[in-house]
Amino acid sequence: MENQAIAACQRALALATAGGNVGLHALANQYLGVVYYFQGDYHQAMDCARQAVTSLEGARGYERFGLFLPIVVSYVFLAWGYAELGLFAEGRALCENGLQIAGAVAHAASIMLASWGFGVLCLRQGAVSEALPQLERAMGICHEADLPAFFPRLASALSVAYILAGCVAEAVPLFTQAQAKEHITAREGELVGFQTLYHLSLGEAHLRAGHLEEAYDLAERALALACAHQERGHQAYALRLLGETAAHRVPPEVELAETHYRQALALAEALGMRPLQAHCHLGLGTLYTKSGRPEPARAEQSVAIALYRAMDMTFWLPQAEAALMQMEGR
Repeated sequence: MENQAIAACQRALALATAGGNVGLHALANQYLGVVYYFQGDYHQAMDCARQAVTSLEGARGYERFGLFLPIVVSYVFLAWGYAELGLFAEGRALCENGLQIAGAVAHAASIMLASWGFGVLCLRQGAVSEALPQLERAMGICHEADLPAFFPRLASALSVAYILAGCVAEAVPLFTQAQAKEHITAREGELVGFQTLYHLSLGEAHLRAGHLEEAYDLAERALALACAHQERGHQAYALRLLGETAAHRVPPEVELAETHYRQALALAEALGMRPLQAHCHLGLGTLYTKSGRPEPARAEQSVAIALYRAMDMTFWLPQAEAALMQMEGR
């Protein structure tokens, strides 16, 4: 299906180029970028999004085609591409551009999208105090503007933010509602990648709340969708979530967790997903500590710390640094 989508977009690009249709050229690049993003081809996705933004700069950027301002969609996916590569400062600037344009024309749906995009980027970096107001704003607009199809996606991301902030009581009813309304995420003609992203966020929320069986089921569903539709980035996230679930069991399923972490890490390295690489190294380091393997644990924690510092992902640094100091007897 995704290969067919790419072929269709490329045909549209060729027609738009031949006919000098700037609007169609931008929209084709935008959609092509979204498809590449869900396939885990972040550099290609970002190239397409940049071309779409260039075509839409100026007055054309304030025009609406469909539910959202196309330039805002392009800014969000360009920012998410930077986030997956660990280039958060670049992604933040793009999110701010999208919010500024959406706010300038007071277009509710586009403000919702830009706020959601910014919130997800902040979550990737671990900037929870910044993610929360953006995601709460997006959720508020979702209700006010009567856009129920977006509730499960927003609720699953907001649940993760609440749990990372230590607000489990706020998160549980939210992700329970999201799961109850799951059926409205699968709209006809929508890219499956959005469904996979929803399952991953919801699975992460369940894991952080200690609901291991629910997290495992959602990770399995996300992995099946990702494999069926060649979503390599989502496949890496699903494998890591399976690794986390196995590692959190009592007692930990050490071999299974290690296998999943290693599979996730191999994919993350191939795709340049540095934040996910850091999380996999942290998971492996924690797992090796639990299983009495201090040397590999020290090596994995050291790599995780170096990556977190390089990307200014300070949320996870205390955990990794404390574990390393404990192993070194400091």
